Amino acid sequence: MSRKPVTIKEIARILNVSTSTVSRALHDHPSIGTVTSEKVKQLAKELNYERNQTAVHFQQGKTYTIGVILPDLSEAFFSSAISAIEDTAYKRNYTVLLAQSHDDEEKEKQLVDKMKSHRVDGLLVSVAKTTSTFEHFSCLNQYNIPVVFFDRIPPINGIHSVACNMVTGTMEAVSYLLKKGHRAIGMINGPDTLYASTERREGYIKAMQKSRLKYDPSLIIGCDLTEEGTIAALEELLANKRKATAIVTFNDYVWLYAQKHARRLGIRINKDLEFVSYANLPMMEYMDFAPLASVEQFPYQQGQKATEILLDLLRSNEEQYPRQQAFYKVIVESQLIESGQQ
Repeated sequence: MSRKPVTIKEIARILNVSTSTVSRALHDHPSIGTVTSEKVKQLAKELNYERNQTAVHFQQGKTYTIGVILPDLSEAFFSSAISAIEDTAYKRNYTVLLAQSHDDEEKEKQLVDKMKSHRVDGLLVSVAKTTSTFEHFSCLNQYNIPVVFFDRIPPINGIHSVACNMVTGTMEAVSYLLKKGHRAIGMINGPDTLYASTERREGYIKAMQKSRLKYDPSLIIGCDLTEEGTIAALEELLANKRKATAIVTFNDYVWLYAQKHARRLGIRINKDLEFVSYANLPMMEYMDFAPLASVEQFPYQQGQKATEILLDLLRSNEEQYPRQQAFYKVIVESQLIESGQQ
């Protein structure tokens, strides 16, 4: 049978001293004599006494734990971001509590509540694609729990955020296809609830205007990022009177769905129809029909910077006279990577 952890009370009982004396001796308090201090430390060592970190953290008013809520950890992008978050947090002696919303707004709300109940000191979030209201995050202010959003940023003011520049990334992607001679360029975009979808549309329009070409809104089709939604968007583009000769897809997963269905229809990938995507997933270099290029969004850097910001906010909260913090808004520049250049 396993033995319960030794407590300060047990050490105090054996030595016939007060618990406060034991506590002070273990912390080298000058009010405790050398003989008593050595007796306490020796007995603590013999009994394998370990400090109750939960109790210590409770006294300090913090848990040294940060929460992370992501849409789906199975995506390589978020796996890389988590590696950065853990690497950065552990260097500062913080533990990471991880949860997945699975792109469901109600699940996300429940997770925020659970994170609050677990007394996390701060929260890192990439919002679910279905999230349309954000009160569950703003309510954390009254508990003094700072939140930093990364990658998927809610379209609201007064938040801390880290994101990749999807406007310039999309301009690069569309300009790349224009230089290859394409004029009917389609886009399979994400849902309107994601601010990243708005940025992609903006970048598309700017690239067309920069080349003095007319913007055709019928060539941008939104989808819910599922395989079924992608197939529907692709078929709508193929049925357009301006048949697309190239398509920009919301991310590499949407590209996988799109090219799979296109090949099923007898379309030759990167011959009859060319693709450019986002995320630059490592697996792309092993694909037989990889997109011509993919926009690198640097997930590790995003996760690292978001964690640094959160820890800076927590450090500021610890100060006796916390400095007034402006809202952090960090933009990581994207980079278009052609296939075979990883």
